[in-house]
Amino acid sequence: MNIKYLFNRTFDLAIVLIGISLIVFSMIRLIPGDAVAIMLGANTEITEEAMNELRARLGLDKSIIEQYFIWIKNMLMGDFGTSIWTGRPVINEIYINAWPTIELTSLSVLVGAGLSIPLGCFMAMSRGSVSEVLTRITAIAGLTIPSFWLGIVSIFIVAKLFPNFIALGYVPFTESPSENLKRMILPVIALSLPMISNLSRLIRSAMLDTLSQHYIRTARAKGVKSFYVIYKHALRNALIPFITSVGVSVGYLLGGSIVVEQVFAIPGLGRLVLGAISERNYPLLQSSILVMTAAFVLINFLVDLLYAIIDPRISRND
Repeated sequence: MNIKYLFNRTFDLAIVLIGISLIVFSMIRLIPGDAVAIMLGANTEITEEAMNELRARLGLDKSIIEQYFIWIKNMLMGDFGTSIWTGRPVINEIYINAWPTIELTSLSVLVGAGLSIPLGCFMAMSRGSVSEVLTRITAIAGLTIPSFWLGIVSIFIVAKLFPNFIALGYVPFTESPSENLKRMILPVIALSLPMISNLSRLIRSAMLDTLSQHYIRTARAKGVKSFYVIYKHALRNALIPFITSVGVSVGYLLGGSIVVEQVFAIPGLGRLVLGAISERNYPLLQSSILVMTAAFVLINFLVDLLYAIIDPRISRND
């Protein structure tokens, strides 16, 4: 990997993060309703004096441009603000709620990527067979099923078949590893199924293209065992587009986790963001969304670097 490639990707990362911060800051302020009145809550007497005081405390009495630069300056200094409702630092709120989301997303990536590789190889090797057609149809169907719908249906099915199985809620891994993993089974299935369907079809297409190459036919003509031809030669080259797609899929998983966390009552960043939207909790909302989107962008940045390591031609041509 050359320095120019690394510099270009780092520069792109900085530009994207600036763009995301502008979008997040602007979109939050386009949400209908008087944010200050909603922040004060139903139990507080909403007077003009109280509203002006809250506006001044949050800096909402300044111009939009001033608000943005103050927010960015504070963020760069590590000050994410204070939650309106709890009075706790926003960074603490994000830290507490980030772990369930990280665990849910990580397990979904492991399951989705781990199962899609052998499934894609199977479809490529058994091309045209009845089993391959059925598997491909199932994979296409998996792309059309929304994660939240699959989650709701799985809860009803499990409740009917296993009445004592607790499908809702979250137990930290440090408290009970077995209970934690048990509660994660259904959310991970609901979140990873579309990923498995998408990536397995990608592996199938890449494998079919790779298996038709001359060096694969040469290896087979030399008597190399089929297992080594598939998993050592063909799969290695087929994994290049697969790695890029895994990075992109993480973004969809983070977005899907917002709804899945609501369905399974998991106290993650998704529920935190939805609660902040309904409360118009500006400091918590804009920082939470920025952290989630920045995590997605950073993951794709690392995928770009990994892509250049796997295929050095990418960095040479940049």
